[in-house]
Amino acid sequence: MIRRNAIGRSWLAAAVLLAGLAGPASAQDSWIGSWGASPAFPVGRELNNSTVRQLVRLSAGGSHVRVRFTNETGTEPLVIGAATIARPGNAPGSIDPASSKALTFSGATSITVPPGAPAISDPIDLAVSPLDSLSISLFVSRWTGPSVVHPLGVETTWISTAGDSTTAPTLPDPTATSMRYLLSRVEVAAEGDTVVTLGDSITDGYGSGTGANRRWPDILAERLVKAGGSAASGPVVGVVNSGISGNRILHDLPEQMFGPSALSRFDRDVLSVPGVRWVVIMEGINDIGHSGSAGLPEQAVSADEIIGGLRQLVARAHGVGLKAYCATLTPYEGTVFANYYSAEGETKRQAVNQWIRTGKGCDAVIDFDSVLRDPAKPSTLKAEFDEGDHLHPNAAGYEAMANSVDLGLFK
Repeated sequence: MIRRNAIGRSWLAAAVLLAGLAGPASAQDSWIGSWGASPAFPVGRELNNSTVRQLVRLSAGGSHVRVRFTNETGTEPLVIGAATIARPGNAPGSIDPASSKALTFSGATSITVPPGAPAISDPIDLAVSPLDSLSISLFVSRWTGPSVVHPLGVETTWISTAGDSTTAPTLPDPTATSMRYLLSRVEVAAEGDTVVTLGDSITDGYGSGTGANRRWPDILAERLVKAGGSAASGPVVGVVNSGISGNRILHDLPEQMFGPSALSRFDRDVLSVPGVRWVVIMEGINDIGHSGSAGLPEQAVSADEIIGGLRQLVARAHGVGLKAYCATLTPYEGTVFANYYSAEGETKRQAVNQWIRTGKGCDAVIDFDSVLRDPAKPSTLKAEFDEGDHLHPNAAGYEAMANSVDLGLFK
């Protein structure tokens, strides 16, 4: 049995309590995170009398499933009138109705979630395998105000305004969006641990392809499964992606989509994940670039301030027994985003990377910079790994990143 940290033990106690209330899961079950999409600020469309259907691909399998919905940055109560989980159907946005199961909350089929809070469903008796896909449908019965979303979904979300269609094989007259709505995590009952990847758009998967599941954490999850992690073969490792496009360590912009700062969301997006044992931190490039590109000179920060923020994150991880792995910041000279790159910013990036590489604070170094940089001009991305904006990797770049990670870090 893999040793659990304090966070894992506290979540195990919560799981036992939930099991006692809801019934389906055994009191012996423990929980790990299997999928995640961190909520940003409420910048999504206003919903009312609407059904939202979203597809997720799990990392780890387990004997039971529960879902975490989110109103954590919302300004109005979120009324969930009904929610279901099902296997996806053959057509886009469809489900296999024979597999559909109602989600409940302390036995009730509906719940009101106050602003600032999540809602975790009761355990569902649904055995899932690693890399399974599930469809989650949510009926929002009351006006939400601007919805809490994860802006860069890299997956299609379907929204119907025809009332409760959570059990419908195909939603009536749906519209499509690439944002994630009101959904932040899927957890599974399994013996194992979780790695959380905390980052910005490069962790979030910008440019990896809609519906392709080719973010670097997705490919890391595939590698971990191939290395022996399945519910049947022994302890598993779940991967929860807590990247938010545009995210920074030290600042947030509530009127934009970049989400709460890493320092302010660390407890919510890392420490609350059940079974969490490791966190991979790749943050800081937007702290360097956004002050220029967004015209916010008052938010310019030094390399020492970025390093100080990283030290804070590592200290908070260590405070509850987690291992914190730091990833180097990748090249971005020539980026198409105006005023994002500067020679001064490159000096800051090199200084942050030097601190990471010296191992003064992190438990391990994941050197993504060395994987993606052009040897002939190290301040730029290799052409074969460049999405085209000279800042983000393409699918091949994300695969190279994931393949460079030492799986021994997660034993």
